[in-house]
Amino acid sequence: MSETFENKDFNTNGVGLKNGNFIGLPFDEKTAEVVLFPVPWDVTVSYGEGTAEAPKKILEVSSQLNLFDLDVRDAWKRGIYFQPVSEAVMKIRNQLRPKAVRYIDFLENGGVVAENAEMQQTLLEINEQCEAMNFFVYRETKKLLDAGKIVGLIGGDHSTPLGYLTALSEKYERFGVVQIDAHLDLRNAYKGFTYSHASVFYNAVQMPEIKKLAQVGIRDCCDEEVEFAENNDRIKMHFDEQLKEEQFNGASWDEQCNEIISELPGNVYISFDVDGLDPKLCPQTGTPVPGGVDYNQVVYLFKKILKSGRRIIGFDVCETGNAEWDAKVAARIIYKLSCLAG
Repeated sequence: MSETFENKDFNTNGVGLKNGNFIGLPFDEKTAEVVLFPVPWDVTVSYGEGTAEAPKKILEVSSQLNLFDLDVRDAWKRGIYFQPVSEAVMKIRNQLRPKAVRYIDFLENGGVVAENAEMQQTLLEINEQCEAMNFFVYRETKKLLDAGKIVGLIGGDHSTPLGYLTALSEKYERFGVVQIDAHLDLRNAYKGFTYSHASVFYNAVQMPEIKKLAQVGIRDCCDEEVEFAENNDRIKMHFDEQLKEEQFNGASWDEQCNEIISELPGNVYISFDVDGLDPKLCPQTGTPVPGGVDYNQVVYLFKKILKSGRRIIGFDVCETGNAEWDAKVAARIIYKLSCLAG
C-alpha cells in the first residue's frame, strides 16, 4: 500500500472523477507504486493508424471503471499513476506519419527505394527518429525503474516497448516475455523500418537477458518469421488455430496455460498487443485478425503465472484503437495488470 494513501480523502464508491488521473485515483508519480508511461507513436504502422491517440483516450474513459478487483482486494491502494502524454513526442509523430504514409504507398505500388532519393531520405529520417524515440523510452523507463516503480507502458504501436525492454535488461539478468498478439512481430526491418512495429521482437530477442519469448494467439505471420522462430530455441510460438483445435479435442485452457508458462524463468514481462484478442474486443486496432483469445482467458493466464511462483515485473499494452469501446477494454486490461504486477 502507498505510504501516503491514508492521508487521501477518496471514496471508492463515489462518482468516477475526471481529475486527470487514471480511474480518478488520488496518487501522483511520487506516491504511486505503478506508473503508467504513455508513448503516442504509430509512425511505421502499415495499415490502420490512430493508436498514437490511444493513451489519451484510455485515460479519458478510465473514469468509468470501478475499483473492486476479485483477485486482489484493494490493490489500487498501492497507487497507480498515469504520466502526462508527451506533446513533444506527439508532435514528431504528427510530422513523420504523413511521410511514412507516402513512403509505404510508394513501396506498395512497386517503387524501388534505392532508385528514389526522396524515399531514401524519408527512410533515413524515420529510422533516425524511431531510434530517438527508443532512447527516450529507455531513458524515462530507466528513471522509473531506478526509483523502484513498476512500469506499465501504454502505446502507441507495438514498436514502443523496445526501449523499456532495454531498460529491464539492465535491471534483470534474465527474464521471460509473454507476448499476446495476432502477429509474431519477428520481421527484420519490415519495409526498411529498422524499428517497425512488426520488428519489435526480432529486435528484442537480440537481448541475451530475454531467456524465453512465449507468443500467444498468433494467427497472421510470414514464412520468414516462422523460420526465424523455429531456429531460435528461446522462442515458443502458440498459434491460435492450434490452441483452438486442441480445445476442440478436449484440452483445457488450464492445461494450455501450464504449457505456455512451463519454460518461463521466474521474472516475466507481459507484452500485450490488443489485436491478440478476439476483434470484437478491439475492432479499431490497426490490424484486426479473426480469431484470438478472450479477455477472461488472458486474465486467467496472468493469474496462472503468479500461481506458478513467478513474478510479473512489468508490462505494456499497445495497438489500442482510438475509439471509446477499444479504450475501455484496454483500460480494464491495464488495471488488471497493474493489480497483478510486482
